Amino acid sequence: MIREARDGDWPRIWPIIRNVVTEQRTIPYDPAMTEDDAERMWMLPAPARVVVATRDDEVVGTANMYANRPGPGSHVASGTVMVASRARGMGVGRELTTDLVGWARGSGFAAVQFNAVVDTNVAAVRLYESLGFVTLGVAPGAFRHPSEGFVGLRIMWLDL
Repeated sequence: MIREARDGDWPRIWPIIRNVVTEQRTIPYDPAMTEDDAERMWMLPAPARVVVATRDDEVVGTANMYANRPGPGSHVASGTVMVASRARGMGVGRELTTDLVGWARGSGFAAVQFNAVVDTNVAAVRLYESLGFVTLGVAPGAFRHPSEGFVGLRIMWLDL
């Protein structure tokens, strides 16, 4: 189930973010970020939106969504999806991404742009492509993967 994040959800969201970021495999965020920094970055105020995916009242994933850029870029949505390690491969990422796309469409955005999809994150790339996203380009070597070395970051796009 996908629902709006509530004030009391942060203690259940933070471990997911901390784990995904410190793995350094899929998200280009600073692994040394503090919990306070993470909360400010993730829990964005309206008109942005933050959601959680729950299974049996356990938070197993989260996403935030927002205008990709202010002003002249505000007609394009963006967002970030993170799934708890114990829930990967169970469709949680698909549910969160589908919700993000539905929010963007319902909010009148013209497209969704993911700015930095790690090229070796094959599960995410396949998921996004299955939902109609295309890769606009790859910044070669823009992400330092802990075991693969320098790998590309994709810009992925979905016309709405």
